[in-house]
This record gives sequence, C-alpha cells and structure tokens, in this order.
Amino acid sequence: MSDRRRTGLEGEDLAAVRLKKDGYRIIERNYRSCLGEIDIVAEEDGCLVFVEVKRRAGRSFGTSFEAIDERKKQHIIRCAQFYLKSNRCARRKVRFDVVGIDGDEIRVIKNAFGEEKR
Repeated sequence: MSDRRRTGLEGEDLAAVRLKKDGYRIIERNYRSCLGEIDIVAEEDGCLVFVEVKRRAGRSFGTSFEAIDERKKQHIIRCAQFYLKSNRCARRKVRFDVVGIDGDEIRVIKNAFGEEKR
C-alpha cells in the first residue's frame, strides 16, 4: 500500500472516530460506485450526510479544506446522487460535510458545500 493511501486511510479512521464522538452514526465507509467514491456516509439528526475527508501533514501545499475544489465538490455530489438513487432514499434530507485534518487539528465543517436538500 502506498504511503499516500495509508495516510488517507488513517485520516478516514481519525475522522470516523471524531464523527462518532460528535453524534454521527456511520453507515458506510469508502462507498464506491461507477462514478467514484465517498469517504464516509453517515447519519446525524435524521439527515443523511456525505462526508469528504482531507488530511494534510503540513501546510506547504495549503490546508486540507483548500484541497477540495469545485470539480471535486461536483464529483462528490454526483456520487451522492447515485447513492441516493441506488439505495432508494432520494427523498431523504441530505448534506455534505467535510472533515479537515491538518497535522493534529481535526475540524468538521457541516454543510460545507451543495445546497441542503429537505
């Protein structure tokens, strides 16, 4: 396994622990479809939450949040739409959260992008 992949998986483990601590119920990790991958699918307060996890060891390449550009956001939204259709839950309230890990700091941004669907 590459160092980059290992770092990503460790970041997802840290994010899952943090989300559980914050009251999220993890439904699925590393959801894969023909359109790509979603790091974590969870539920919080009746809302289905698609979570992108970004981890940076240092800031020489910017913060974890800066790594999520518009193209990446659209990709995650399309994957989430496929998930909703495939799992027959298209009418669920959903949102897109981001867990950013910069060094030892872990931040959760709720409703980080996309419009909340009710």
